[in-house]
Amino acid sequence: MLLLLQKSLVVWLCIAAAETLHGILRIRLLNRRLGDHRARQVGVFTGSFLILLITWLLMPWLELRSASQALAVGGFLTLLMLLFDVALGRFYLRLRWTRILADFDVRKGGLLGLGMLVLFAAPWLTGWWRGLF
Repeated sequence: MLLLLQKSLVVWLCIAAAETLHGILRIRLLNRRLGDHRARQVGVFTGSFLILLITWLLMPWLELRSASQALAVGGFLTLLMLLFDVALGRFYLRLRWTRILADFDVRKGGLLGLGMLVLFAAPWLTGWWRGLF
């Protein structure tokens, strides 16, 4: 179990690094063309693709043995990413809580919750696609 937790942490670090670079590129390339709000919406879909790709590539290394293990790893990844995103937004970017929460509010066009759902499901989805469970 400890090894799975350690491997899950490595997967999360890969995803967090990719998503951070993705966010920087989104700001530099898309914000001027689409505006910040629309660029963040597009970023949820491209970021979800990155999450699925990284999970697909690392799935054999994770050695998940069941769908329930995959869902547990997905929950762990999602918790870590939520903590990372909130800490980054609040303490590094100095965003207000209303701005951070707006990214999750679908009524305001926030789609980050959808991205977190993809992250949660990614280990299960990629395991299923690979025929592991």
